Amino acid sequence: MACAAALTPAVPAGAATPACDLTWGSLPETAAPMNPSPLVTTRTGQHQCWDRVVFQIAGSVGAGWDVRYVDTVVQDGSGTPLRVPGGARLAVVLHHPAYDEAGDATYLHRVGPVANVTGYRTLRSVVFGGSFEGYTTFGVGVRGRLPFRVFALPGPGGDTRIVLDVLHSWDAGR
Repeated sequence: MACAAALTPAVPAGAATPACDLTWGSLPETAAPMNPSPLVTTRTGQHQCWDRVVFQIAGSVGAGWDVRYVDTVVQDGSGTPLRVPGGARLAVVLHHPAYDEAGDATYLHRVGPVANVTGYRTLRSVVFGGSFEGYTTFGVGVRGRLPFRVFALPGPGGDTRIVLDVLHSWDAGR
């Protein structure tokens, strides 16, 4: 089941809009740990300066990922190219499976689109590419090759979130 939520901060009428003072880049971002704790859900959100994709991992774990711009995102195991609409594509490889230790699926999606990002300023698509040998792949289509960041956060509950933020423009931080 796809879960897409529009997260918009509450700003009182007439309040000044905060500046996006950010210095992100577009080079690959990685965190090395492999971990058997599985992916359980994804969600998306919008912010004044960026669009966000959240990958929720079961348990309080050392999160691992490899995120980079690519020409083509491929499906795990087969290498079949994925259709990832957008002007540029980020390959998001989580160092976590989408199944538990018994091999039962913990992320209940078929390969293909998993979020409705219609109306987002930067995101154009979020596509599940499968899970193979402990790695889980997504393609994230964006408007163009824009700055991004990836980081891990605790919660909700005892889980861990891997967060991908993509700025709306190169000028968002200026």
